[in-house]
Amino acid sequence: MEIKKAAMAGTLESSDAQVTVEPGSGSIDLTIESSVIHQFGRQIRATVLETLDRLEVRDAKVTVVDKGALDCTLKARVECAVYRSNDITENLPWGGVIR
Repeated sequence: MEIKKAAMAGTLESSDAQVTVEPGSGSIDLTIESSVIHQFGRQIRATVLETLDRLEVRDAKVTVVDKGALDCTLKARVECAVYRSNDITENLPWGGVIR
């Protein structure tokens, strides 16, 4: 799926994450800011990249500001931001429905 415009999902509240996607420059450019980056940075990165892969996003600038979100929350925020970037608002294939 192509990232057509900048879009954001999530909040900066505790146990949440704010994910921003923007059109990229040929690859996935992932930036993560998290208070738990030293403990969970690899898992956050893996979860975000896995979700982008499931959505077939190959070219995007992605910024994640994590406030202790669980994997399921990260996945939902990434999915929502990608869908918003494409103005997809109906019949959303959330979670397990995707591939």
